[in-house]
Amino acid sequence: MTKRIQAKYKIDRRMGENIWGRAKSPVNSRDYGPGQHGQRRKGKLSDFGIQLRAKQKLKGYYGSISEKQFRRYYDDAASRKGDTGENLVGILETRLDAIVYRAKFVPTVFAARQFVNHGHVLVNGRRCNIPSARIKPGDTVEIREKSRGIPMVIEAGQSPEREVPEYVTVDGAKATFVRVPTLDEVPYPVIMEPNLVVEFYSR
Repeated sequence: MTKRIQAKYKIDRRMGENIWGRAKSPVNSRDYGPGQHGQRRKGKLSDFGIQLRAKQKLKGYYGSISEKQFRRYYDDAASRKGDTGENLVGILETRLDAIVYRAKFVPTVFAARQFVNHGHVLVNGRRCNIPSARIKPGDTVEIREKSRGIPMVIEAGQSPEREVPEYVTVDGAKATFVRVPTLDEVPYPVIMEPNLVVEFYSR
């Protein structure tokens, strides 16, 4: 089961953006916040508010990542050479559930987490049910043969909503993680600002 308590589309409405680029998102018809006061005029955000919003948007995009886990990813990114924001995005994209989602094995990042949890995925030929498992370049991620006929899998593979990015190659029910992507390679439907996330944690 997912750790997320609230409805996933509430994140869309709170941010005022269609974070996952889905046709079903309520933001497409109601571009204001949830709740009885959602249509009130919004005040100008402070620098802290802008940074917090950027952090919530990036963390929310990857589904049910806890704050503690997300902070560990940031600390890991900050300890590496290069741009910390780029490193953070690269780390997030190496999660097993992110690869399953990018390969279009499932329709949403939330479904990806559940799909992995239920043991439908093999990594380098071995069963893995840990959504946060880190995938390395050259590793293969494959849907178990018994799970390939699941309607959700068939539907996701045929969906025109998104394309498989260049850093993941897919051959039927098998995907290969080619390389850790840069920020501009990740097909976010909205603008992500990892530099603001870095500013948030660097305060």
